Order: sequence, then structure tokens, then C-alpha cells
Amino acid sequence: MNTPESLLALSRAFQESRVLLTGAELDVFTALATEALAADALAARLGADPRALATLLDALAAMGLLDKTGGTYRTAKDAACLTADAPDSILPMLLHAAALWDRWTGLTRKVGGTPLTARPPAAATRAFIEAMHVVSAPQAAKLASEVNPGGARRLLDVGAGPGTYAAAFLRAAPDLHATLFDLPPVVEIARERLSAAGLLGRVTLVPGNFDTDELPAGHDLAWLSAIIHQNGPAENDALYGRIFRALEPGGRLVVRDHVMDPARTRPRAGALFAINMLVGTAHGGTYTFDEIRAGLERAGFVRVRLLREGERMDGLVEAFRP
Repeated sequence: MNTPESLLALSRAFQESRVLLTGAELDVFTALATEALAADALAARLGADPRALATLLDALAAMGLLDKTGGTYRTAKDAACLTADAPDSILPMLLHAAALWDRWTGLTRKVGGTPLTARPPAAATRAFIEAMHVVSAPQAAKLASEVNPGGARRLLDVGAGPGTYAAAFLRAAPDLHATLFDLPPVVEIARERLSAAGLLGRVTLVPGNFDTDELPAGHDLAWLSAIIHQNGPAENDALYGRIFRALEPGGRLVVRDHVMDPARTRPRAGALFAINMLVGTAHGGTYTFDEIRAGLERAGFVRVRLLREGERMDGLVEAFRP
């Protein structure tokens, strides 16, 4: 039986396939079949980028195809068929599948359609923002309840997208007012959704770029949802600083994102999402709790703690402005 969850899982299946095929094209399974190597050592052998290769190896380890011990990787025993020298090697078939990849990418044009990436930028922006609503809607009320906005008066939603989480917070706290900050076209999409939900009267919409602009001041709760993964550490440090200045003394920041274990192989979805950021951003990735905490503390936040570990980008980290 088809369900929204099963169909979304089917739509994401290409991610693990692509990670496997790239591992095969680089022949990392053969290289790691007889000895465990650190990512930088293997990168030197392959002529690969060390950061990018480490992200790939972590994803392969999360998928159970490599074993990661400390900082070294080795081909899992039950994945020996991925190596070139195995009697039952399937590597040639994987390389054939990799060769087919580009042809399949052209399927939409072959059928006679226009791929989304070839449409006007506004169409791609709306598709992305609406996708964020689809992903967020099933868990927004639950996460808002776990955050417990309680006595907060003014919420700052940084990179608010379609306003899905802001709406959940407003419903959870009847006396709360929300400021939504995002790019001008995104703010207009949020306006449509919040108006339809009957919540626009409790919202201030502020267009801007959170990567460069100062944020509106005077808030006692800030929500930073699914943003830090698109940035490198220095970019996040600057963003945390802007949020710090937008909060009143005693104000609270809650960050929602993948929160990785120290080995960066769990949650599995987070290891795969790091690949998404590798191919889609200049410096983005997924972060461990210790990395998130260090960045928040550099910005001046205190009492940083992990509220929720999460499996599908629903980890929560809390911090306070002293």
C-alpha cells in the first residue's frame, strides 16, 4: 500500500544508490579491503579531496558498507563482493550502473517535459519552500510542544520558510507573537500560508538575508530550523552572533537539525544528508553536538544542551543568552 512516507522514501532512494556508485567508481572498497585507512590517507592515494572523501566514507559506513573504527575505515566483511578481487565481485555491474546514471538523468526531457532545474528560478524556489512544508508539517506540533514556548512573548523564526513551525508555535502558545525572517520571495509564500491559517495577525514578516543582515531585535525565543547544515563553521558562528544580538538577556535559542554522533555515522539520514550538502553547498555539512555547542559558546551563549537526538533532522539543541 502506498503511503506518503513510503513514497517519500522511494523518492530519496537515489541518494544511497549514488553514494554506493561513487564508492564503486573510486574503488574505495578494494582499497579498504586489506587495511584500514584514515580518510586523508585514502584521499592521498586516490587524488581525492579529503573533506569530500571523508563525507562519502561516513555515508558508506552509515549504510553498513564500511566499518569505521576511530578515524579509520575498512570494507565490511559482508560487503566483500564490492571489491575488484572478490570471486563473486559485483563491481563491474556497479560500474555499468554508474555509466547509466547520466542517461537516466535525462528521462524527463526524453519523455517530453522540462526538468525543474530548467524552469524559471521562482518555480524552483516555490517547489523547495513547499517541500519544506511537506517535510515539516507532520512533526511541527510535536517539536513545538517539546520546545515548550511557555511564557515566551516574541518568537524570532530565522529562515522561516513557509512558516510551518511558526504556526505550530503560535498554536502552542496563544499569547506568542512571531517575527518571520527570510528572503523576500519566501516571506510572501509564508504570508499566503499564515493568512490561510488565520494566524497572520500575530505575525510580523521581515524580508532579509540572514547570512548578511542583522536580525530584528527584542525577542525572547529564537528558532533556527534546518539552517546550520547549509553553512560552514565560520558562517554559523556569524549567524549565531546575529541571533545572540536579536535576543533579550535571558532569551533562548533552539536549533533544529541533524545532530550527529561523534563518529558522524548516526543518524544514517544525517550521514546521507551531509552528502546532499557536499554537492549542493560550498561549505555545508552535518554537525555533532559538540561542534554545535562550541559554535554557540563562541557566540556567547551559555547552558547549551541537547534536548533531543532525533533521527530525521529532528534533533534539538537549546542555548541561552546570559
